[in-house]
Amino acid sequence: MSLLPWLMWGLAALFYCFGFFQRVAPGVMVQELMRDFAVGATITGVLSALYFYAYASLQIPIGLMLDRIGPRRMLTVSALVAALGCYFFSLADSVGLAYAGRALVGIGTAVTWVGALKVASVWFQPKRFALLTGLTMAMGMAGAVGGQVPLGLAVAEFGWRGTLAGSAMIAAVMAVAFALIVRDRPAGAEAPKPGPDEGTKLWSGVALAFKEPQTYWTSLFGAMLAAPMLTFAGLWGVPYLMTRYEVARPEAAGAVSLMLIGWGIGSPLFGWLSDHWHQRRLPMLVSVIGSLVITLAWLYLPLPLGLLSVLLFLSGICAGGMVLLFATAREHNPIWAAGATLGIVNMSVMGNGAIFQSLTGWLLDLGWTGALSNGARIYSMEAWQTAFLVLPACQIASLIGALLVRETHCRPQK
Repeated sequence: MSLLPWLMWGLAALFYCFGFFQRVAPGVMVQELMRDFAVGATITGVLSALYFYAYASLQIPIGLMLDRIGPRRMLTVSALVAALGCYFFSLADSVGLAYAGRALVGIGTAVTWVGALKVASVWFQPKRFALLTGLTMAMGMAGAVGGQVPLGLAVAEFGWRGTLAGSAMIAAVMAVAFALIVRDRPAGAEAPKPGPDEGTKLWSGVALAFKEPQTYWTSLFGAMLAAPMLTFAGLWGVPYLMTRYEVARPEAAGAVSLMLIGWGIGSPLFGWLSDHWHQRRLPMLVSVIGSLVITLAWLYLPLPLGLLSVLLFLSGICAGGMVLLFATAREHNPIWAAGATLGIVNMSVMGNGAIFQSLTGWLLDLGWTGALSNGARIYSMEAWQTAFLVLPACQIASLIGALLVRETHCRPQK
């Protein structure tokens, strides 16, 4: 097989890697952000979640634009916007300016996931789509791991402002690479034709996806399975482990990294298993039930940090099954509406990430006793345990969604 499709997909997946790095970056900056902007967990949660709000709100328009104008220009412009967002955030001297910079980062990286999947859908055969979805998620997890211990070391050496300014330069380089290298489709391939009747209208793909009940059940499964990962590993896991085990940030970040590494392994694993078994629903159920049982164990059992870290790793592997959301939703809708469908379901994932990051911060502030350390709020274990009730609640909702998904046997609509 030609290496060209892998190059096209690889560049797009690399941008997703960058986007996931930005997604989890505040998790190792919580204390610095609270101190420098003089805020509590609620505002810090909103600051982190602004990425998700901006990202989620653009998923449907981006899906449509990818269907209409192709990924090359979308990826190029988006990388430039992300670079500006990182740079502005690094210069912020008030919460308002930090909000603006963080939102720009979310806007710029909003194309990363759907863009990578769009590239995969036009450069590879449909039978490889679930595997490539998992591999794309694995690339994201590589960025997420980079946003833990390596980012923590960079923040300690250069400060959070200098580190974000450096990431802005990386995004600018990627914009140049997209403009020079990425192509919308293989040479000689025809542009996809819109579907009949409604398919000639701009919003026809969105209309059809919203009319399909399975879009909602698959979204419930994937969004609620991803929400605990985005909430815990994306923001609150490091300070929680620092409080629970009285360890330094690098050790706590290392444990959280294992969860992300597990997610990176589990995503292509569940994608491959699903393709190999020609089933979607069974791997979904295995994924969410495993996630729920393991989360209840590490959250409520009195475990040493080493054993808890193993469970975080296994929890991440199980959560990797959420990538089946994208293949399954795509198979329940026409191929010509792939971009719109992927945009809708990814909006649900990112929107839930924003909601539960903010909700967890609000619950923490409700339980705050007034304790401070170097200007940052300190939360008791009772406050953490109450706030983290949202994690198993999300997984129970995900299980309901998986039970209501109709099996496709990996056969997409035409």
